[in-house]
Amino acid sequence: QEQLVESGGGLVQPGGSLRLSCSGSPNIFRTFTMAWYRQAPGKQRELVASITSGGLTEYADSTKGRFSISRDNAKRTMVLQMNNLQLEDTAVYYCHAQFLPPSGSIDYWGEGTQVTVSS
Repeated sequence: QEQLVESGGGLVQPGGSLRLSCSGSPNIFRTFTMAWYRQAPGKQRELVASITSGGLTEYADSTKGRFSISRDNAKRTMVLQMNNLQLEDTAVYYCHAQFLPPSGSIDYWGEGTQVTVSS
């Protein structure tokens, strides 16, 4: 069973920045598309940003221009740089890895890290 380990959450004031990291195995970083999801209290889990093994990125409309996702496959680390954080960014952030072989999706999740934006 693969493991994803997140770090970097915390408490920040509106307008501040945080940097989340996710680490995993060489196999994951060699082939999996990786992403950050978040889930706020009482809401569904939503995609924040994703990045393929080749470096192609996608962002949720709410995070474009403020968040930046990157990965270093050699260091087995994915990073979400979050700038200009707003109250509505408060959520538990989850690292996700997905591989799509013909037999069906393979998904792994981290345990989550809390991000709280508050004045």
